[in-house]
Amino acid sequence: MNLESILVIFAASAAELWVAIPLGLVMKINPIIIATVSAAGAIFAAVCVTLLGDNLRTRLLKWKYDDEKALKKTRLYNVWNKYGVIGLGLLSPLIFGAPLGAAVGIALGARKNGLLLWMSIGIIIWSIGLTVAGSMGLLALETLAK
Repeated sequence: MNLESILVIFAASAAELWVAIPLGLVMKINPIIIATVSAAGAIFAAVCVTLLGDNLRTRLLKWKYDDEKALKKTRLYNVWNKYGVIGLGLLSPLIFGAPLGAAVGIALGARKNGLLLWMSIGIIIWSIGLTVAGSMGLLALETLAK
């Protein structure tokens, strides 16, 4: 394990946890380090998107929906009303990825502090869960191969 490996995992997790965690496992990095660095990279990406939020919200609404009234007629908006920031924060790191999940939250009008809190909690949960699942899967394969 070296600094380059950790930076690769950090950068990959900033884009997608589903890439960073298997990459770390393939590089034979300690699973605790994989989970920690992956979570840090994804949280970093979510913070960056959230800080750019207001400008991003305006552009996204104009590009995709023309105005806010059209957004309120979408299925995504109905799901948002049902589950809110907590649901988005817990599920989006797995489904959309952290940066896109943060962008969706900002576009739907989530407050930044709440969004970052729940996104961070979701990122940490999924980083640990995916790392444990990947590690256990590799152990099972090694056991079968013997």
